[in-house]
Amino acid sequence: MQRGDELVVTLESAAFEGKNIARLDNLVVFVRGGVPGDTARTRLTKIKKQFLEADFVELLSPSPDRVSAPCIHFGPCGGCKWQELAYEAQLSFKRQQVVDALTRLGGFRDLVVPPVLGATNAFYYRNKMEFSFGRRWRLPNASEAEPEWALGLHIAERFDKVLDLDECRLQSEVSAHIVNFTRDYALANNISIYSTTSHSGLLRNLVIRESRRTSERMVNLVTFEDRPEIMHEFTSALVAKFPGVTTVVNNVNLRKSQVALGDFEKIYHGPGYITERIGNRRYRISANSFFQTNTDQAERLYNVVREFAGLTGSEVVYDLYSGTGTIALHLADQAKVIVGIESVEQSITDARSNAEFNGVTNCTFLAGDLKDRLTRDADWQRQFPRPDVVVLDPPRSGMHEKAATQLLTLGAQRIVYVSCNPTTQARDLKILTGDGRYAIQAVQPVDMFPHTYHIENVVLLGSASPRA
Repeated sequence: MQRGDELVVTLESAAFEGKNIARLDNLVVFVRGGVPGDTARTRLTKIKKQFLEADFVELLSPSPDRVSAPCIHFGPCGGCKWQELAYEAQLSFKRQQVVDALTRLGGFRDLVVPPVLGATNAFYYRNKMEFSFGRRWRLPNASEAEPEWALGLHIAERFDKVLDLDECRLQSEVSAHIVNFTRDYALANNISIYSTTSHSGLLRNLVIRESRRTSERMVNLVTFEDRPEIMHEFTSALVAKFPGVTTVVNNVNLRKSQVALGDFEKIYHGPGYITERIGNRRYRISANSFFQTNTDQAERLYNVVREFAGLTGSEVVYDLYSGTGTIALHLADQAKVIVGIESVEQSITDARSNAEFNGVTNCTFLAGDLKDRLTRDADWQRQFPRPDVVVLDPPRSGMHEKAATQLLTLGAQRIVYVSCNPTTQARDLKILTGDGRYAIQAVQPVDMFPHTYHIENVVLLGSASPRA
């Protein structure tokens, strides 16, 4: 076999990171594209001794789980790659990814993994979207009269081309209207976009944040220069067209790096933040604050954490990788003391502000790398009792091995591990259960991102003896 050869295969199941699994004799074939259950013509892109990789070329026989993608931009767009897979099937495959990670990578046996907590709203669920100004990706039959630039999302696996969006089913329909208005306004007023080649031009990103619970809406225009005359005129036109926009800000990014963050920020309308509510807590969300992008599912996730933590009001809780304090504040009414540790200074500032905003006084947030805070920089532990419960919510890369090992010395009764990556979670759980003190007592996957392969998973560790 050679690269470029075509194979007819049946896609058997979904693999992590969005690929599908097929088999050819004794070889596993990882296929990019398609739906599990499809029979398809594929083209080889990589040949290894133990596996092959291929691209989906043509559908020959559709899967019973295949549905029509409702978005007109499905395919070229880099988001929502599972729109052609029925939502119930998505949840089934996501659950299987959790099972496979815990059993094959973690070596855990006889686990009960319940069905995934699916989203009530499988579309229009995001409270934040970042849209890019950039070089237009043109369809083969595109008109020459189309502008050279676009406002939308990057096409799949291309960071130099942007797909011009007429609609997007990730955020609200109002959000899509704001995108179209901003594009039309920039074209009508001959406002330039930033070029990554010449490093000139103004417009870089349009970031829209929406509250699901308070109906507040933020529009953040990220630019390469500080141009107040343009921002004042744009803001006036935007708010006149969309009176539901409660705040408008301008982040000015003077760097060459393409990130939707500013070196400084100016507020042109409203308070410069929106408020959101999860449970009985309110949160101020500024343009650059981190906040879970699916409000409804975040609340369900935090409720699982609270259930697994089993708090009675007398416990000391360590919230490690605490972010902006949302989990800590969700648990605060049921705990005696909560100590949050987070490496990002801005997140610590936001966490303290969120605690003050909600009148919460039993949460303390400390800045620092967790590995260091548990080893050479552990003097803070003298100020607080040892934890009864530890909550972990690390990044996709999981825990540092030294942090995981040192965590065992804290002697917590329960550890609640929240993860957005079941593979690194399984690796870490293997370390945390390695000496026999802890065992997995409960598992609950939660779908935060419908129509993508991503899955959150919550695992409860407790005494290795059977749970009472």
